[in-house]
Amino acid sequence: MNTAGHAPATTRPGLELTPFRGLRYDPDRVGSLAAVTSPPYDVVVRPDGLHHLQSADPYNIVRLILPQAETPSARNKQAAETLRRWLSEGVLAADPEPALYVYEQRDGDGMLQRGLIGALRVSEPTEGVVLPHEDVMPHVVADRAALMRATSANLEPLLLTYRGDGSTAATTMLIERVAERPPLLSTTTEDGFGHRLWAVTDPDDLARVQGDLAPHQALIADGHHRWATYRRLRAEHPSPSAWDYGLVLLVDTARYPLRVRAIHRLLLGLPVAEALSALDGLFRVRRLDLPLTEALEALADAACEGNAFLFAGDGAFHLVDRPDPALLARTIPAEHPAAWRTLDATVLHATLLEHVWHIPEDSPAHIAYIHDTVATVEKAERDGGTAVLMHPVREEVVRDLARQGVTMPRKSTSFGPKPASGLVLRALDL
Repeated sequence: MNTAGHAPATTRPGLELTPFRGLRYDPDRVGSLAAVTSPPYDVVVRPDGLHHLQSADPYNIVRLILPQAETPSARNKQAAETLRRWLSEGVLAADPEPALYVYEQRDGDGMLQRGLIGALRVSEPTEGVVLPHEDVMPHVVADRAALMRATSANLEPLLLTYRGDGSTAATTMLIERVAERPPLLSTTTEDGFGHRLWAVTDPDDLARVQGDLAPHQALIADGHHRWATYRRLRAEHPSPSAWDYGLVLLVDTARYPLRVRAIHRLLLGLPVAEALSALDGLFRVRRLDLPLTEALEALADAACEGNAFLFAGDGAFHLVDRPDPALLARTIPAEHPAAWRTLDATVLHATLLEHVWHIPEDSPAHIAYIHDTVATVEKAERDGGTAVLMHPVREEVVRDLARQGVTMPRKSTSFGPKPASGLVLRALDL
């Protein structure tokens, strides 16, 4: 059993989740635990989101995951200095012994999710063990890697799912037994979610978890860029080292199914009228003078019949569907499985972005990827761009494609609820 995150390489296939000494906020040093948390770095999307979180508490985690300065190097240096200062001041402190952490999220609608936070082996053999389903943007991976190098820390867990044996699995039984104890921390964030955390340190419990997880694969539900960052940083450091592992939340969706939502696109500098005029004769376009909720229902109905999108940004909604089959045939690569060729995200990226609008999908100056529907529409209306609202993909489609080794277009899905950032961190030099 590796309790320090420095085991020699293993040839055993499957998931290897190891305990670590978590860094956690001292509740006596901060205004509240809720006030220092944040959504993951790429979900802070409201127009005032970053300012709001920075103002919530001087120790909010966004000062580490999204430092603000004039240059990237200055931002990363600032994050590293902030982390060192918080550690020296006791704002963040390491738990006394390595642990896996049971993490629970619950909302007022009866949604309950539980999983394990730990350090997952990143080094080989992980091919076929951790399954990505989306491409990544190189500049984002480079940005996250520079931040992790500077701080020598995993500042927020990514979200992985696996299909276990549900309520009878050893890991699930352990999680549900531990969740009956008083937690290490309990807080409710402003989105209405309750969060609780427990530490699992018993060697027998840890051994049972490792044995139970060993045969399984995991699907990356959220955090493709962070996983790619873990892989890059692992390759940069000799093994064995703490860089062989990365911080994850692992959820058995046979017991705790996740919600799957779409990630929307904001086309910067492309007005709605111009975006729609380019579709003349290629797609059916219908104007919907409806509120957002009803427009999204119309999108869902259209998505049952084929590819469909909802455009916004000019004060109305426009339902775009029924693409010309000849257009799809000449723009979508034929060598991929049919399930990939018919994805809305495939049609958007391969047909609309590349061939109709000639917009580079990896250029932050031309396109933004936003999780929040209302925020996407508001930004488009304020900035004169086009919001392209997507309908979510079913989890089984995502998993089936990932098992075939087929990656979906980047930012195709949003699994949730996502773990709150700031509840437990991992320092690589402990």
